[in-house]
Amino acid sequence: MKENQGLSKRTHVVHRNRDNRYQTKMLHAMMLPCVLLLVVYAYLPMVGIVMAFQKFDINKGVMAFFTSEWIGPDNFTRMFNMVGFRDALFNTVNIAVQKIIFMFFIPIIISLLINEMKRQGYKRSIQTLVYLPHFLSWVILAGILKDFLGLNGIINQFIARSGWETINFLGTPEIFPHILVWSHVWQEFGWSTIIFLAAITGIDPGLYEAAIIDGASRWKQTIHVTIPGMMPIIILSGVLSLGGILNAGFDQVFNLYSVPVYSTGDIIDTLVYRVGVISGQYSLGAAMGLFKSTASLILVSLSYWLAYRFANYQIF
Repeated sequence: MKENQGLSKRTHVVHRNRDNRYQTKMLHAMMLPCVLLLVVYAYLPMVGIVMAFQKFDINKGVMAFFTSEWIGPDNFTRMFNMVGFRDALFNTVNIAVQKIIFMFFIPIIISLLINEMKRQGYKRSIQTLVYLPHFLSWVILAGILKDFLGLNGIINQFIARSGWETINFLGTPEIFPHILVWSHVWQEFGWSTIIFLAAITGIDPGLYEAAIIDGASRWKQTIHVTIPGMMPIIILSGVLSLGGILNAGFDQVFNLYSVPVYSTGDIIDTLVYRVGVISGQYSLGAAMGLFKSTASLILVSLSYWLAYRFANYQIF
């Protein structure tokens, strides 16, 4: 009898494993198009890394990857000695860090304010309004900003009619980085509030009931219940954002910057574009891209380690 029961259990396990393998195969089959896209657009282009160590000759076609002269780290030496590279590196870190700081605190504050709204109609309307810019590309947003901040824009027209001197917002080096930071915040802060609002909805309502019984006001409920309940997500969001220190936003800068603001608005990505694509210095551009990618890999790895260390977050 026991032998029959054991055989039945083993048969059941075999069938279950077979069903699981079948379901897994189907899931992997569904992933195949995404994997192919990843290989084509993410892994195959990595062959171009060799250009960073070559005197790449585009005239040789595909064979240039194998027949161009190898010059070792000379391109990296040129990169660090190049006029404008250190400014671009500083601008990248400066703009990216400011974006990270403001995009860390503002969505938390806005999510707390939205959570305090009682009328669901107003709450949903405001949520929709603050989410909307996220779905617009920087081509559209840059056009909107130029209509407002350009020399002939709405704001300068108002300034001129008031008898004051107009301001070249997009052409003044001191002002331009702030426009980049705050326009990025305007586009993305509403979308980031989704994470924190989800964290708030996950807080046990019983904690609020206990706080009310103890006589806590709405402010004290926020301080002692809501924020502590959000803290794991806040820590996770903060440490993961460290991986973006060298990502200042190519699309945004490319659509807004101009020659007068290169000193404060030029970043590594736009410099790589001008050097590698516009000027045709492919080896130097590849060296700059490899430098940024390597530094970003280190920062992303560090951020995930910190996320595991302080928020117990694991990818796998």
